[in-house]
Amino acid sequence: MGEQLVWQDAYNIGVDIIDKEHQRLFKIINKLLAFGEEEEVNPRACQEGIKYFKVHAVKHFAEEEAYMDSIGYEGAQRHKQIHKGFRENTLPALEEELERTGYSPDAINHFLGVCTGWLIGHTLTEDQAITGERPSTWGNLLPQEEVEVLKKAICKLMADMFKLAPQVVSDTYGGEKFGNGVYYRLAYGTPKGEVRQEIFLVFEEKLLLGTIGKIMGLTTTKLDSKLVHAARYTIRQFVGRVMEQIPTAAGYELKEENLLPYEQFAEVFQREKPQVSLLFNTGGAGYFSYSVIAPHLLEEGVGTSIQNENAIEEVEKFLQKREEESREAAPKPKILVVDDSATIRQGMKELLSTDYDVSLATSGAAAIRAITLDRPELVLLDYEMPVCDGRQTLEMLRAEEEFADLPVIFLTGRRDRDSMIKVMPLNPAGYLLKYLKPEEIKQKVDAFFKR
Repeated sequence: MGEQLVWQDAYNIGVDIIDKEHQRLFKIINKLLAFGEEEEVNPRACQEGIKYFKVHAVKHFAEEEAYMDSIGYEGAQRHKQIHKGFRENTLPALEEELERTGYSPDAINHFLGVCTGWLIGHTLTEDQAITGERPSTWGNLLPQEEVEVLKKAICKLMADMFKLAPQVVSDTYGGEKFGNGVYYRLAYGTPKGEVRQEIFLVFEEKLLLGTIGKIMGLTTTKLDSKLVHAARYTIRQFVGRVMEQIPTAAGYELKEENLLPYEQFAEVFQREKPQVSLLFNTGGAGYFSYSVIAPHLLEEGVGTSIQNENAIEEVEKFLQKREEESREAAPKPKILVVDDSATIRQGMKELLSTDYDVSLATSGAAAIRAITLDRPELVLLDYEMPVCDGRQTLEMLRAEEEFADLPVIFLTGRRDRDSMIKVMPLNPAGYLLKYLKPEEIKQKVDAFFKR
């Protein structure tokens, strides 16, 4: 883990009882971080510290929920559901791992990493939404009971079918890229009605190769048409079995399926609000996600639907495009552009995509998730974002040993000497003025990689 979490003014939402408890939770995490950095970890001290954190987390949830009820916050039920998931599922699973491993350093780091990421992300998103500082990330989430049924059904099926033991990494996967992914959409509806539920699945390519490919006896190290067709029908049966466990999905039948490029998949996540979005790790075999968008249709199409008569052609197109992108992308350095302006993000992507593999993030919290899942070689970070600005985002990155040397160039609309002095201890790789001509920005990025 890193050194210490630093409390930022951006974390305050302006409600005294909530802000004080947030600060207390940060202090407890910092004490646990200090325990984790000791050469000989004292299990008893860690156990008491973790128990203390849990008690205060539960107390904070109760106080925050009481405050939301007192002001008639319309998102209170959704917010309570997120609390419940962390309180009744995430924390117990982490505690079980600690007990099972005898408070091993890896288990302690896993606990601290999950709790730190959850605390920062939740404070900067859902807690800020209480006071209207920003919209909630999530729409009408599925009832927690259904989410738990989904988790159990998915984990059991993965164990039964592929002898894997997946763990839930996140209850709120936001569509970030992880590894070399395959993006697949299945749309379900009633026999005579419109599409009522859309399932989006993302699999790391190595996970498909190591499960379905292994069962088929394939020795290939990349996707081919035989494996993709086998994966399609396996996934359809997998989703069908999962949906059998959800009463609200009874009677639904498959209406449409699509293989998507990442850009189109990411666009859906920016435009729509999933009712559930789970990210799983399979212990080295690869990541996968399972997301549900319901009950509305997408505003725009998502490409040609795969039917029996065009399945061969569509899969070949998918593989051909993937191969072309792979050839083009292989030598390209990865750049993450972080900016709250859609115009700036899209402009930078269009400017740099020819020579670089460009990913986008809309906020500091989203940037940290994206960097954790798929580390870039350069981050172009907007300095003046709301809620969590560029300096605060870089402080959080530098607090993690893993990202202490990650090159970050600030994007800014003004050359402010005082601001630059403040961030010098964080070791930014430079500054880019947004008002420069596009060709000048491109030249400066090229010059960075040449250096």
